[in-house]
This record gives sequence, structure tokens and C-alpha cells, in this order.
Amino acid sequence: MLRTLSHRHTAEPQLDPLLPGYSFNTHLVAGLTPIDKESYLDFFIHRPEGMKGYIINYTLKGEGIILEGNTSHPCRAGDLWLFSPEAVHHYGRHPDAACWHHQWVYFRPRAYWREWLKWPSLMAHTGFYRPQEEDGEIYSTLFAQIIETVSLGGLYSEMLAMNLLEQLLIRRQQSVTDPLQRQLDPRIHAACQYMNEHLSDNQLEISDVAESVCLSASRLSHLFRQHLGVSVLKWREDQRINQAKLLLSTSQLSIAAIGSSVGFDDQLYFSRVFRKCTGSSPSEFRVNRSHQLLSKEEGQRSLRWPS
Repeated sequence: MLRTLSHRHTAEPQLDPLLPGYSFNTHLVAGLTPIDKESYLDFFIHRPEGMKGYIINYTLKGEGIILEGNTSHPCRAGDLWLFSPEAVHHYGRHPDAACWHHQWVYFRPRAYWREWLKWPSLMAHTGFYRPQEEDGEIYSTLFAQIIETVSLGGLYSEMLAMNLLEQLLIRRQQSVTDPLQRQLDPRIHAACQYMNEHLSDNQLEISDVAESVCLSASRLSHLFRQHLGVSVLKWREDQRINQAKLLLSTSQLSIAAIGSSVGFDDQLYFSRVFRKCTGSSPSEFRVNRSHQLLSKEEGQRSLRWPS
């Protein structure tokens, strides 16, 4: 079972930035977090109030997952994520993955970096960028150099690490502003929006989505996998299931009605897909969610009115 550990103040200061309780009271700290299944690092980080600075995360291997309410986003090898100070941190190893090894750097930016930190967002206050495959080694090397420089300590180590981080940000900025380089195509965002607006339409085809953003179906499929790392159909299925989970948690609608509202007219098929994605049937999920909410409310009451 995956654990979720939140930031807590302890009597003894935590000196390991890989573990909860570390203060991050610094301008820059960096590291490599090698999370293997059932290892001592195999827990979910949860910082509901964000942090004072930014974090850039680069996945080396395996897969992580970022949770945003009832929506989830995978972190696959080669993905870069930028968490702003306002971002909620709730992430860990993907339950289906054997590991999630990622490099990261926490920093408080120099004033003139402002424009370089405006990344396209796939979730609130959290930017996403996937370098071209051939550039992945460059980013990984820069992260490794930042981590090594910080570990050396000394009078100028933080300054040198900040300069290396600046190189990383400039390289990413150059790749998205240079017209000769591939950019994160805004039509992908438009396609996602279109599908979210038509989740209940079980007749929707990839060709319909492609037409809405003036692309061929094959071109949309290629760009979608290139930029988001999943197929169009898989992304739509994930959004349907996420919406179904929200309705199961917050409404009294029947399971058949919820399935229909997210594009599954066949209740048995809806239950089968839901179980494949979540590990439980819709009815089991609703019961478990109800129990979780009840336990949370009881815990909050016990904190307010201790016996």
C-alpha cells in the first residue's frame, strides 16, 4: 500500500531533503530521488499549501503520478514538470510502476527569470515540458551537474548551481521560442478541451476531434503521443473515468446514469473499464470513498474536540 506523508514540523530538524520535514529554507537544493516499489522512499508527498519556491522535476526512468483532485497526470521518462509556489504537491510512484527515479531542483528564482518560468500548464500552477528525445541527455546531465555542485558545498557552490539551472531554463526557453524547434502545439490543448466538452458523446471519433482543430486524424494522433505521451483514446478514457470518480464521490446519481454521462451507455462495459483503470467496480469505489470521507470527518472532529 502506498503511503502519503505530509510536511510536518518536528522537534529535530530534518536534514534529508528526500524525507518529509525538510524545511527547504534555502535558495537552491537539488537531488536524485530513486523510488523503488516498497522501498523506504515509496510514499506520496503531499504539500497542500505549496512551497516558497519552485521545483523542477525530471523523470529518468519508471513512472510517477501527480494527483490533482480527481484528475491524475503521469510522469514518464523524459518529462519535465515545473511546480510554482502556488502549486499543490501531491505525487509519488505510479501504483503500476516498479519504480520512479527522478532528478529535481528546488529554487527561488532570480528576478529576470520570470518569463522563463511561464510554462504551458496541464494542471493548476504546474507547467509541463517534454524535450525532444535527442535532448533528454542534455537535461539529465545539467540536473546531475546541479546536484553534484550543490553537494560539494563551499562559498560559491550555490552560485555555480544557479548558473547551471539558468542554462537549463535558457535551453528550454530557446527550444520553445526558436521557430526551427518543435513547440508544444496549442492545438493539443484545444483538442483536450474539445474532448472534455464532449465526454458524454460515445459516438465521438478521433476524426471528429482532429477536424475540430484542423488536423488529420493521423497527425493529431502523432502529435498527441509526442507531446503528452499517451494516445488520444487513452487520454479520453482517463478523463471519463476521472469524471465518473468525481460523480460517484459527490452525487447520488445511479451508476448507469453516471456511466452514460461520461460516454458509456452500456453499464457492464462501463464497470469493466472502470475496474481496469481503478482496481474496483463503480459501486465498490463509491462505498470505499464514502467510508474514507466519513473517517476523515471523524478525524477532524476528534482534532477539534479532543476527549
